[in-house]
Amino acid sequence: MRVLWVCNIMLPVIAEHLGRETSNKEGWLSGLCSVILLRQKENRIDLHVAFPVEKEMDGYAEEIVTRAGTLHCYGFYEDVNHAEHYDAKLEERLGSIVNRVQADVVHCFGTEYAHTLAVVKSAPNPKRVLVGIQGVCGVIAEAYMANLPESVQQSRTFRDILKRDSMREQQQKFMLRGQREKEILRCAVNVTGRTDFDRNYVMEQNPNVHYFLMNETLRPCFYEARWKEEMCEPHSIFVSQGDYPLKGLHYMLLAADRLREKYPDLQIYVAGNSVVKHRTILEKIKISAYGKYLLGIIRENGLEDCVHFTGRLSVLEMKAQYLRSSLFVCCSSNENSPNSLGEAMILGMPCVAADVGGISSLFTGGEDGILYKGYNNDCNSNKDTGNNARYSDEEKNPSHEKGAENAELDRNVENLCKAVTEIWDNPEQTREFCKNARFHAKKTHSREDNYRKMMEIYATVTLR
Repeated sequence: MRVLWVCNIMLPVIAEHLGRETSNKEGWLSGLCSVILLRQKENRIDLHVAFPVEKEMDGYAEEIVTRAGTLHCYGFYEDVNHAEHYDAKLEERLGSIVNRVQADVVHCFGTEYAHTLAVVKSAPNPKRVLVGIQGVCGVIAEAYMANLPESVQQSRTFRDILKRDSMREQQQKFMLRGQREKEILRCAVNVTGRTDFDRNYVMEQNPNVHYFLMNETLRPCFYEARWKEEMCEPHSIFVSQGDYPLKGLHYMLLAADRLREKYPDLQIYVAGNSVVKHRTILEKIKISAYGKYLLGIIRENGLEDCVHFTGRLSVLEMKAQYLRSSLFVCCSSNENSPNSLGEAMILGMPCVAADVGGISSLFTGGEDGILYKGYNNDCNSNKDTGNNARYSDEEKNPSHEKGAENAELDRNVENLCKAVTEIWDNPEQTREFCKNARFHAKKTHSREDNYRKMMEIYATVTLR
């Protein structure tokens, strides 16, 4: 079977071959790729991978022999820095690759990108195209501001003005991508997803689509370790990303001020790009309005000594940070199924997550950890999972006296504080959570089960 993947990144194995910096994004793609290549004799899949490249590499094509197996690579030019724009020339570029490969299945990962729409439009046989849901842009746009005060939402720094990239403009870009996403789903014949949340969204756009449930395979090293309570730093929290409002880092920083009253040794580690750098003149010029807001929270509450931005971490560095932290927190205002949470769960570490989007499809509140009531919006309400979330909005909260603008923000911060406290104040219960989370994640992210499921889906699509 000949399969063409259309991805939004150059897979690390390809980047290493070309001597380029590798990406930590979409780590599960590497996991899935390695399984397919290692079992090529069994599955007889001839795997081809297309991905965006800069202009000078447009048309790149090469066969790479890896330790796992053989991979055919194709580069196409796409302006990934302006993902909200649709370039009709992509149809010609992707159409050329599709016609060259003559694949039995064309698998596009993600509805967030222009190249997926280009494939859907240019493929000679739409029934052989499989579209995979990752994030849900239409919903991300609605939840993007994550209860930020209106004054913060409207603010702009020199960097934002120069790059035309204020928070409002960022939200608008997701709205445009959401419109394109709906067009993709309306045209799609076959779609894979993994949560009740994304399934409801897909069926709302196209009730006639063939929806396949397929969970994700994590990066290999996360199957090879286990979190140990005695090896971690007490009262340390790990947040895997926080460089834009949707990830909800402001909730965590606001909660930190309250948590430190009870846990004075509190430490928070944030991976990924730091948006609060301000030591040099250049860093001050480059700071965004969201970064400036976060920096203000840190300074106002004296958190400089307990909030640490690690910068970009390699996969092994990420695993090490999980293992030495005493709690993983996912405080986003919307997520479909964050792999960072899956990685924390399969390591068997304590986890706290906001009950938003599709999180409750992979994380059971009260069994795997604490699922708390997070961002409240219609975009997070097309699921019936609130019954296992702690601290609903029915609880009285004195913050409501501060007015509607701040009440919702305060409520989410208070719910997060309660969830963290419940983990740290109930060690026996938390140990049970850790066992359950690891067991649950091993099923959800089973390499064997997910590999078999993908083979079944590919076989089904080839019969369309």
